[in-house]
Amino acid sequence: MRSQTHYLETGSRDPAYNLALEETVLRRRIQGDYLLLWQNDNTIVIGQNQNAEAEINRAFVETHGIRVVRRTTGGGAVYHDLGNLNYSFITDAGDAERLTMERFTRPVVEALRGLGLQAEASGRNDILVEGRKVSGTAQRLLGKRILHHGTLLFDANPEMVAGALNVDPTKFQSKSSKSVRSRIGNIRTFLKEDMDLPAFWAYLKEALAGDGLTPDSLTAEELAEVEELRREKYDTWEWTFGRSPRYSMTNCRRWDGGSLEPHLEVEKGLISGIVFYGDFLALRPLEPVTGALLGCPFRREAVAAVLDRFPLSQYFGAITREEILDTLFHPAGEDE
Repeated sequence: MRSQTHYLETGSRDPAYNLALEETVLRRRIQGDYLLLWQNDNTIVIGQNQNAEAEINRAFVETHGIRVVRRTTGGGAVYHDLGNLNYSFITDAGDAERLTMERFTRPVVEALRGLGLQAEASGRNDILVEGRKVSGTAQRLLGKRILHHGTLLFDANPEMVAGALNVDPTKFQSKSSKSVRSRIGNIRTFLKEDMDLPAFWAYLKEALAGDGLTPDSLTAEELAEVEELRREKYDTWEWTFGRSPRYSMTNCRRWDGGSLEPHLEVEKGLISGIVFYGDFLALRPLEPVTGALLGCPFRREAVAAVLDRFPLSQYFGAITREEILDTLFHPAGEDE
């Protein structure tokens, strides 16, 4: 972040409200650098393109009263409680073709190192301490602005993290991990000198301030927009669970860039419904791509021609054109 950074807190632990406030800042504050620190209580936040029912342990979620919300960035599902602190950077995107996670993970890694931790950025979007994941990040573009946000597991309940999420075994085969609990770690356990979460919050606020912080708040008009967005989008079943058409064909493949799970309806040889789930790191919503595929013949060359009309890295992250086509037309196990 550069120069004076505007600092905002949401004043809420409601995940639908917090995501609505974050989106409102992204849409309304089109100049300057912003840092938001916020918390959700007892929540699963799923990625923009994930199948909600496939990601959660429904019985566990209902028993423990866990909220489920969908965000507008890519990546995978995460569990939040009050031992978790979330941060958001909102700033100018610059050259979209040169966007990197490192631009935003570097100051977080440096802040953790400032506490004496052996922190490092790893993989597509993780921050590790001594080999344990303490943060996952994601980002999206809107016009010339970018939102980058991430979790920081400070003192979260590992039993809740493990119980709330259904874990895709293919995510862990290459990492030789046996469970979510074997992968994640809490920042507090690695500290040389103990601190509580409020002290960590205060430290992180200053560490990420760049050249200084300017406390800020939303206007009454902006706050009304937050409430409307919470009510009409983030707090609705349609947004979180209702984004899947009925389908007659599905497949799932895991690539270096993440998982990709297309669900399709095909009628008279034409695609009549399509949605892509997965934890790939999308920068933009997929609706323009899926909309363009409606009515397209379900043939590799026809789908390829549609895909060629889009900058796929902004919609599918590091998953390539050929990997998308292979997922649709060459399910894992065929001819292997």
